[in-house]
Amino acid sequence: MTTDPAARSDSQSSARRRLQLFFVFVLGLVPWSVQTFTTGSTTLLFPWGLVGPSTGSVTTITDFFLRFTMGLPDYILVWPVGVACYLVALSGALFGREDVRLTAAGLVLAGVTQLEVARGFSVQPGRTAWPVGTVLLWAVAGFVYWSRAGGREADGSSR
Repeated sequence: MTTDPAARSDSQSSARRRLQLFFVFVLGLVPWSVQTFTTGSTTLLFPWGLVGPSTGSVTTITDFFLRFTMGLPDYILVWPVGVACYLVALSGALFGREDVRLTAAGLVLAGVTQLEVARGFSVQPGRTAWPVGTVLLWAVAGFVYWSRAGGREADGSSR
């Protein structure tokens, strides 16, 4: 065990960055929106696509926007904007040289887009959308920001 405070601080900072990267990465694997239907079926909206668990169907985000682009409602068009915001946050966390405010802002904005997606889906008859991603994205944004806010240098850059 090291007694050097600087080495201990660097080790804690490194462990904190790995944990933050883990949380930000996991956000890409969990559903951002869960749509439930009165028929009992469910659709899961991930940053990478849609999954229908009852049918086993998977539609990637690229297929959705390149093959099914005719007449898409406005609320679904914010889905890729949220994914872009998430990718900004992920790249910052991945490379570890980000401004923590940009990473947190990317996650917060991705969460805002998912509120709009859930709102749009929920106004359709027989469907309710749960913005699970909004809660998770905002929680991780808070964790990333507050755990790193104390670790910023005087010039505003993160350690």
